[in-house]
Amino acid sequence: MPTGLTRDAGWQIGVSGTLPHPPAAVWDFLTGPAGLARWLGPGATLPTEVGARYATEGDGPSGELRGYRAGERVRLTFDDTTVQFTLRPAREGAATSLTFHQERLPDAAARERQRAHWKAVLAAVAEALG
Repeated sequence: MPTGLTRDAGWQIGVSGTLPHPPAAVWDFLTGPAGLARWLGPGATLPTEVGARYATEGDGPSGELRGYRAGERVRLTFDDTTVQFTLRPAREGAATSLTFHQERLPDAAARERQRAHWKAVLAAVAEALG
């Protein structure tokens, strides 16, 4: 089976990095307006109740919240795919490992496009946090 192709979730991609900020600071940013605009899309608001819908401005993604663990993880449908971000403490809580994971991608080309997208998102989050 090619790299990135799974039996159950189709094509998937994961991108991660370590940010020099505690998990609470990264969580607050990612779930606040400026962070949501960077990873989910402009105008996004994040529900906290599983099953609730969200939308972004214009032709941006929309979907449903599938999982929510405050301070740790958000999982949601992202148009026809599923996206999740996960935070884990690193370096004794002084830093945070941030992972974006997307599954149910249609093909290998979409996987590579999304790899570039999530790398750019991770870089934008790191830059915004300083």
